[in-house]
Amino acid sequence: MTELLVDRVECGIGTLLLVCDGPRLCALGFGDDDYATLHGVRARYGNVRFRAADDPAEITSRMRAYFGGEYAALDAIAVETGGTPFQREVWEALRKIPPGTTVSYGALARQIGRPSATRAVGLTNGLNPVAVVVPCHRLIGADASLTGYGGGLHRKRWLLEHEGLRVGNDLKVERSDQSTFAGLV
Repeated sequence: MTELLVDRVECGIGTLLLVCDGPRLCALGFGDDDYATLHGVRARYGNVRFRAADDPAEITSRMRAYFGGEYAALDAIAVETGGTPFQREVWEALRKIPPGTTVSYGALARQIGRPSATRAVGLTNGLNPVAVVVPCHRLIGADASLTGYGGGLHRKRWLLEHEGLRVGNDLKVERSDQSTFAGLV
């Protein structure tokens, strides 16, 4: 039986549930759906036991630092996402998108050398088990619109605005001096 460590972080988008496999974050879910997060972990790890822990591997502290404005704090968090080789490739590419920057699904597909895989990138993005740390919120539509987000569009908007971007009432990321649209055509 695998023992996984669990902690919670309160932040501007609610309560986050952190699940750690030793020094690595293996799941981050929004506290309004703990069942789905823990069910996903069980599907990946099999027979597990969850144990409450205070700041496992300093991940909780790093998350608090991020929400306090230290965006680089996420870079120091090791993750264990599981997934297929393609999914891991997409999730690794997501971690390279800097805070305050957005990329379209198609642009990310091109960046990983798979220009025809836009839909597969989108599906993989939706399966991301460690939201925020693997910043799937930084992927947007080709027209700069916020598309789906597992935690809800209100959270995606909040995260992007937290990182300095402006999102209009039409749920499109607004171009400004502070924002970059890497790879958007």
